[in-house]
Amino acid sequence: MCLYKKQKNFALYHGDCLEELKRFPENYFDMIFADPPYFLSNGSFSCQNGRMVSVKKGEWDLSNGFQKDFNFHLEWIKECRRVLKPQGTIWISGTYHSIYQCGFILQNTKYHILNDISWFKPNAAPNLSCRFFTASHETLIWARKEKKTKHTFNYQEMKNGNWTEDEFKKPYLQMRSVWSVGTPKKEEKQFGKHPTQKPLDLLKRIILASTKEGDIVLDPFTGSSTTGVAANLYKRNFVGIDSDKNYLNLSLQRLNALV
Repeated sequence: MCLYKKQKNFALYHGDCLEELKRFPENYFDMIFADPPYFLSNGSFSCQNGRMVSVKKGEWDLSNGFQKDFNFHLEWIKECRRVLKPQGTIWISGTYHSIYQCGFILQNTKYHILNDISWFKPNAAPNLSCRFFTASHETLIWARKEKKTKHTFNYQEMKNGNWTEDEFKKPYLQMRSVWSVGTPKKEEKQFGKHPTQKPLDLLKRIILASTKEGDIVLDPFTGSSTTGVAANLYKRNFVGIDSDKNYLNLSLQRLNALV
C-alpha cells in the first residue's frame, strides 16, 4: 500500500484508486464520497472569471470511449462496495457525462439508492456557445450498500441545522433534495486549487448528514481533499487516494491548516 502521509485522523495514499482500494479489507469504511472523472475534457471551452479557458483538466479526465469509461466506473464502484460496511453508504457526484452510468452500475451491483440530490450552483459559469441551456447543477447519488440494513441519517441536523448559504432551505422544515450551494470560496483555494474542487459547504453537509463522530470516510478520488477537510472538522477519520502527488501536497496544506 503506497501510504503518502498519515497523521492522527487522516491518511493519504498515492496511486491508482483501483489498485489502492484492493489493499483495504472488506467492510472497512462507514461512508464513501466519490467524485470520479467526468471524462469531459474534449477540447471545448468554458468561462472562468470572465475569460475563456479550456476545460481540459488533465490526462485523467480524457475519455477512452464509452465502453472503457463504463468499465472503469464499474470496477471502482465494485471495489467500493467490497470495502464499505454493510450499513455504509456511498455518495457519487457527477454531471450527465458520467452520473447516469454510475447510477446504472449502482443498481446493477445491488446497492440500494436512497436519494438523488440536485446540487444547484447559483454562481455557475455562463454558457459561451448560447446553443443550449446553461449547466448550473450537478447530481449527487446517495446509496446504501445493502437494502435491508439501517444506515446513518442525521435527520434532525438536516432539518434544524444552520444552512444559511442555501436559498432553498427553509428554517425548521425538512431538507429537500435540491440544494443551493455556491462553488468553492476564495479562502478554500488559498493554497491552490483542483480543477474539479467541490465547495466545503457541500461536503460539510454530506458528512453531517450521513456519518457519526469517529466514522471512517473514504474519498477514492480525493484531489485537494475537501472531503477530508470536512471530515476532520467534524471529528471523523479520513482516507484519501489520488494519483497526483501535487494534489496530495495541496491536501496536506489544507488539512494541516486545520491543526
